[in-house]
Amino acid sequence: MEEKKLTGRIAREKIKLMQVPRPPEGAIEAFLALGDSTGIVSDAMDELGIPCGVVGGHILKPTMPGTVIVGPALTIRNVAQRADALEGARNHVNKMAEFEGHNLATPGDVLVIQGVSNVSNMGGISAQTGKRQGEAGAIVSGGVRDIAHSRSVGYPVWASEFTAVTGKWRLETVEINGPVQIGEVRVEAGDLVVADDTGVCFVPRTRILDVLALSQKKAKAEQIRCDAIDKGVPVHEVIRSTYGETDR
Repeated sequence: MEEKKLTGRIAREKIKLMQVPRPPEGAIEAFLALGDSTGIVSDAMDELGIPCGVVGGHILKPTMPGTVIVGPALTIRNVAQRADALEGARNHVNKMAEFEGHNLATPGDVLVIQGVSNVSNMGGISAQTGKRQGEAGAIVSGGVRDIAHSRSVGYPVWASEFTAVTGKWRLETVEINGPVQIGEVRVEAGDLVVADDTGVCFVPRTRILDVLALSQKKAKAEQIRCDAIDKGVPVHEVIRSTYGETDR
């Protein structure tokens, strides 16, 4: 397969993978069928002995509440520029390269950015480009801006900060599709992102099917419990009828 033409926004050697590893066939659809499922997925990861890969919604805040996305992580790592930002603005020295991420994206990918605080790591034009490329959305540890724009094109973002301050002259993209740190979680390209109003789960790509199988089992048990509650079954019987566990 011919290698995709690059934008030149970042050196080729800093792109660790030209395409994100794909999840097992049908896995994305199966996770989406679980609905608002980060709680279930988090529990499944705990029971499978997978180190916590969850960042709460109070940290990564959704710009489009009520949205659920699932997809493989296309990772980007930004750092603060050492040069003077205003000098960079005068000379138009823009070292952001998330557009290279959009350029490399396969439909269904989720942009996962280890970003810089207090500045925007992506804005509205970037979100619109990601939407056009077929991305499911973006997760940003750091600032984003132009929320109304990204929302208007239907591109959901989970971000730790919202700010109008541009990152163009203040940050530099140093790696694409290498490991990134989102909160306390290390994320690799191809890890599965599951995001909803409650938070964001990062499922290691080697454990996707294990987590899916247990999540489906737990979702069925929860549905049985909810049906029992609706039918007026006494609380003590509801608890005994499933796993014997609480939902906390």
